[in-house]
Amino acid sequence: MTITEALAEIKTINARVVKRLESIGPYVLRDSRILDPLSKDGGSAAFIASELQAVRDLTIRSISLRTAIQKANLEKTISVNGESRTVAEWLTWRREHSETQKSFTNMLIRNIASARDKFKEKVGIVDLQNKPVGATIGELIVNLDEKWLLGESDRLEKTLGDLDGQLSLFNARTEVEI
Repeated sequence: MTITEALAEIKTINARVVKRLESIGPYVLRDSRILDPLSKDGGSAAFIASELQAVRDLTIRSISLRTAIQKANLEKTISVNGESRTVAEWLTWRREHSETQKSFTNMLIRNIASARDKFKEKVGIVDLQNKPVGATIGELIVNLDEKWLLGESDRLEKTLGDLDGQLSLFNARTEVEI
């Protein structure tokens, strides 16, 4: 079975577990004066025990599938934009670090552009060639390579897009054993 198939089965298992747990609710309590609605099938207690066992079995299957996927993710390496990592490392980077890096990079780009606009307004000069005689014009110093910063923003977007494609292929092609 591929990882894609295993993930689909996990989703199905989770839905089945919820339905089985919900099915138990109406049979947990009953007034003794009312006939057990499941008496001809062994009774409510037997039904509840059977459903709980089914939930345990489904949970074990789900855990086995998840563990097999994790094992494959820890063992297999993929390359994205010239950088090789295990699938587990890529997933961790995407989940825990990519958004922070992307937000920070975009915030720096916005802040630099905004500071430039405010500086030009404050100084009142758009054309530095035609400044008034004797005017002192300060400079706005950016302590970061802006070309690199813009490239970093593009690189992060490309890496995230390429990573999604690589992970989809990996999941569709990688077999797991349960």
